[in-house]
Amino acid sequence: MQYRKLGSSDIKLSVLGLGCNNFGQRADIETTRRVVHHAIDVGINHFDTADVYGGEGKSEDFLGQVLGPKRKNIILATKFGLPFDAAGTMKGGSRKYVMSAVEASLKRLRTDTIDLYYHHKPDPTVPVEETLRALDDLVKQGKVRVIANSNYDGAQIVDADATSKKLGIARFVAAQDELSLIKRGTERDRFPAMQKCGLSFIPYFPLASGLLTGKYRRNAPPPQGTRLAGKNRLSDVFWNEQNLNLVYQIGDFCDRRKLNMLDVAFAWLLAKPIVASVIAGAVKTEQIDANVKACEFKLDAADAAELDKITSGALASQPH
Repeated sequence: MQYRKLGSSDIKLSVLGLGCNNFGQRADIETTRRVVHHAIDVGINHFDTADVYGGEGKSEDFLGQVLGPKRKNIILATKFGLPFDAAGTMKGGSRKYVMSAVEASLKRLRTDTIDLYYHHKPDPTVPVEETLRALDDLVKQGKVRVIANSNYDGAQIVDADATSKKLGIARFVAAQDELSLIKRGTERDRFPAMQKCGLSFIPYFPLASGLLTGKYRRNAPPPQGTRLAGKNRLSDVFWNEQNLNLVYQIGDFCDRRKLNMLDVAFAWLLAKPIVASVIAGAVKTEQIDANVKACEFKLDAADAAELDKITSGALASQPH
């Protein structure tokens, strides 16, 4: 396993991170235990969750239950800010909410410190200064090591960094957003801001909810049991003619080169110096092993350039 430095911090993340959004939903407690322990055994130290994953804290709770003494071996990332309760009243970036959200996450995760704490989504009703001052206090209190943003656009990233510098408080060290071969809008709109501010980038949905695993082929229905086989939120986002055409073109490229699409999807992301770690979910240990193997593959410059050309239309996409 390779490790990369996270922004301006002293943290090093495994290039493959484990996305924990399945815990509490598709993965019960025993599945969570098996997947988490296996991930640690193969060298993954980056575990990414959020207070809303699994529904009202279940992912954090499951993760806290199964980590035990292994907590010291990992970099634990979680997030706050999206609506936590059914009424949608527990959310946002106000100081009051930040302080209550972190305490709830620490309790569920059964830990004293969150290594990487994300503001999950900008809150237009609260000045970014208020959110950043609250996060800075958490860093000073030792409850959070470093802070990051998720789903901020380029202007918001630059504004937050300028605010932290002006006030002399903790700065975001990373940004998390969607990026894959079929959803490339982040490169166009947000990479320049991240580079200007010295942030590392952590992409989510690197496989476009499974479209880039190689399971979806031309003139064939989605395989039974896959996430996109049924009608759901992710299928509504990813399962469309434009995305499928791109996947088929990438598949044709892989067939010509005798390459594995999963390997290519990870290698394309990790070839970008700004990327610190790629988050991928798993509910089976075999999925983790396949992802670890994929992260060892390297694309040569010519193949990377051709992939960029094939998928250039995806630069017009927007993260969802």
